[in-house]
Amino acid sequence: MAVATLAAGALALSLTGCGGGADPAGRLGGKTPEATRPPTTAASQPAATPADEAYKKWGLKAPLEFAPKPDLKPSLAPAAPGKAQVVDRIPVPPADKVVFLTFDDGAEKDPEFLKMAADLKLPISMFLTDNIASSDYGHFEKLRDNGSGSTINNHTLSHPNLRTLPFAAQKKEICGQQEHLEKRFGAKPVRFRPPYGNYNDDTLKAASECGISQVILWRVSMQINNFQYAEGSALKPGDIILAHFRGPSELKGSTEIQMTTRMLQRIQEQGYRIGRLEDYL
Repeated sequence: MAVATLAAGALALSLTGCGGGADPAGRLGGKTPEATRPPTTAASQPAATPADEAYKKWGLKAPLEFAPKPDLKPSLAPAAPGKAQVVDRIPVPPADKVVFLTFDDGAEKDPEFLKMAADLKLPISMFLTDNIASSDYGHFEKLRDNGSGSTINNHTLSHPNLRTLPFAAQKKEICGQQEHLEKRFGAKPVRFRPPYGNYNDDTLKAASECGISQVILWRVSMQINNFQYAEGSALKPGDIILAHFRGPSELKGSTEIQMTTRMLQRIQEQGYRIGRLEDYL
């Protein structure tokens, strides 16, 4: 775990600061019996709905595939007494090609990204930093409430390298953001991501005392055009993918939407489905 954590931190530091559809006849008010249904022609087919065409609108060649909620949650290594549990990959069966989307920080607040995430029904686990995201928490509330099952989680007050701070300062960063998020969104998160993926035993203890049950890391990060891997050169089943809410100034001219489209394309190219992280934890 220590090796994986250091690798995760290295990935984050490279990132400029952090780490089926409904039956058409059913939609039209009932099915026509097969015996009396008129011949299907291009003109008689129902118009495509936004959901049918969303993947094309956002630059994908095929609809995204989503993993259903598992009947049984994978077995994770237990937390040490008095400390939060650390998760850097979901232990799914080798044949279960599912990955999970996480976005950090909250610097970019592009309204078009809200449309993209809603159209594609992207289940995003957000890890928000107060001094970066709080200028418009409403943006992330809309993302959370778009019907995709996205969630809001803790990423500290000010994005420090927690390993450089004493216990009390770490606890202030984590508990302080817990309080802010509870006040703004109505509940304290139970999941936390340390900036840069850097943590120590004090972090895990402080997180637990702040009401955090799980510290979520990653082994794959999305750069501007491609993935960067902590190990190997391809996605692995159960990978947690790190991306960021960032715009052209930090993505060398690329937009948040362009970066996300490339990420989704890479997932599809490698034959993976997208799961909702919280369904597996």
